[in-house]
Amino acid sequence: MPRARTGVLAALALACAVWPAGHAGATGVQEPLLRPSTLARRPMSVLMLDAAAAGDRLVAVGERGTVLLSDNAGATWQQVDTPTSVTLTAVRFASRTQGWVAGHYGMIMATTDGGGHWKEQLDGVAAAKAALDYAHGLAPGEEQRERLVAEAERLVADGADKPFFDLYFLDERRGFAVGAYNLFFHTEDGGRTWRPCLDRLANPKGNHLYAIRGQGPNLYIAGEQGVLFRSTDSGRTFTRLPSPYAGSFFTMAVLPTGELIVAGLRGNVFRSVDSGDTWKRLEGLPPISWLASAVGADGNLWLGNQGGQVFTSRDKGESWAMVPQVPGAPALPLTGLLPLGQGKVLMTSMRGLGLIEVPANPK
Repeated sequence: MPRARTGVLAALALACAVWPAGHAGATGVQEPLLRPSTLARRPMSVLMLDAAAAGDRLVAVGERGTVLLSDNAGATWQQVDTPTSVTLTAVRFASRTQGWVAGHYGMIMATTDGGGHWKEQLDGVAAAKAALDYAHGLAPGEEQRERLVAEAERLVADGADKPFFDLYFLDERRGFAVGAYNLFFHTEDGGRTWRPCLDRLANPKGNHLYAIRGQGPNLYIAGEQGVLFRSTDSGRTFTRLPSPYAGSFFTMAVLPTGELIVAGLRGNVFRSVDSGDTWKRLEGLPPISWLASAVGADGNLWLGNQGGQVFTSRDKGESWAMVPQVPGAPALPLTGLLPLGQGKVLMTSMRGLGLIEVPANPK
């Protein structure tokens, strides 16, 4: 790949997976796309990257196409088959039954039965071709056209190796996927077709896009080198926001009341109360890279870092308290947090899954 892998190595905090080497046109690199997932001997201990709720069911995803389901609030888990063995980085559900996962090699899969069965919707080969067709379809002389054509041609030359890092769905039909090197796709039909929308972002350096979140018609994207975008029309157009930090943001949370939290390298966490127009750095948190964030049904905020620490805020991010660790909880980089209610939080990490119970007043 032409760029130094600084951003990708930093994304170990987020993706926690080895970046593919060389060009994906080689049979060995494309093989994970074609190889179904295999049953893990200890599925609870494999590298897990994200989790979501599908009604009362929990769905967690991770390396080698692993998808785990729990129907008893995380007490026990079972692995289900998937058509790929690529590392899966994100999972989202728009309803109790309809959900999507995204991952490496441009993979997006969907389920219509709450995670029991999965069907591929997009891979990196098809995504690269779609991006090139889209770029060529822009009017000659249109701003960004030459750059986007060049970016798409590189995607095609590299093959399927670019990952998606995050997903966001407005409803069961409208959704977005973001990833490495400015990968940005959307769907208007539940994922039956995914279309590139690379020209919606003023991202001339092709920075990686690590997180996408929203609240109402407002959508936000955060990524490499402090890149931040906002849409106020449900993703049809985006503007670039002033960034309070030149380092990478790996995670983002948006409260129902509109407050924003972005967090990333070296312990940097910022809060905005005006939809991203201005930011305030949060002091007093440890200088460890932040990889995970979440908002509970009660409005409480959660942050998890590379050191395995979990912090919570009960006042919309103004102040934070560390959650005491419990025996058996993952201690290595946390990659995802899912509040379950009743004081419980599911954690995904490099060492699998873990549950913590939060005291009524953590200090």
